[in-house]
Amino acid sequence: MTNLKLVALENRKRTIIPVGNVRFGTGFVIIGGPCSVESEEQMIKTAIAVKSAGADMLRGGAFKPRTSPYAFQGLGLQGLKILAKAREATGLPFVTEVLDTRDVSWVAEFADMIQIGARNMQNYSLLKEIGKLRKPVLLKRGMYSTLEEWLNCAEYIMSEGNPNVVLCERGIRSFETYTRNTLDLSAVPAVKEMSHLPVITDPTHGTGKVGLIEPMSLASVAAGSDGLIIEVHRNPAEALSDKDQALTPSQFSGLVRKVRALAKFMKGIR
Repeated sequence: MTNLKLVALENRKRTIIPVGNVRFGTGFVIIGGPCSVESEEQMIKTAIAVKSAGADMLRGGAFKPRTSPYAFQGLGLQGLKILAKAREATGLPFVTEVLDTRDVSWVAEFADMIQIGARNMQNYSLLKEIGKLRKPVLLKRGMYSTLEEWLNCAEYIMSEGNPNVVLCERGIRSFETYTRNTLDLSAVPAVKEMSHLPVITDPTHGTGKVGLIEPMSLASVAAGSDGLIIEVHRNPAEALSDKDQALTPSQFSGLVRKVRALAKFMKGIR
């Protein structure tokens, strides 16, 4: 791991990454929102609901990498404008994914935080382009990637001058077929032994099942996660993407209450 000159823990203090008035690496950050921005009404109503439930940040995909080329790909620029309106309505900063180096500069004009998704974790040209910005980055672990590979991708971003990287464990592909992915919670304490960067988890993509999101969220807190990113849709049955793994606002509200209580308890015993 000697090649990790900037990411490695060594004698560094834990890094705190600011995103608006949110601080990753201190306290516990909860991000909520739909997989995809589908309409202004859908996004703003969901944003108001997650704010009411106690979320710190908003998520929503303006660009969506989909397995099928015929699936909904997102609204693009229109989606970014809708996210900006949702931020204005709620005061919540938002994170959204960028897929292409050609889009980085103008996505950064709208977003408070830029997500690099699992499929793009080792897109080195994209990592370098993101690294030229000072914009906070949410770097998801690739579904087939080792911890060292993941951390090296963070190193790519930081070596270009951007120190504002938050890591996100979102599940790896295993032989198990019951869940969408296998959420590797051992990655949270393991990465904290290796790096000073904040680490959050994504139980939504890590399980792909509504019934598993809450228990894995609580387990993430116990494992030492610095936050969660959760898919929430005002009416999951109508969602244009990932409808089987989105929580309703009511379910999300219940999850937030339990997570906050456990995070407070864990802080007291650590």
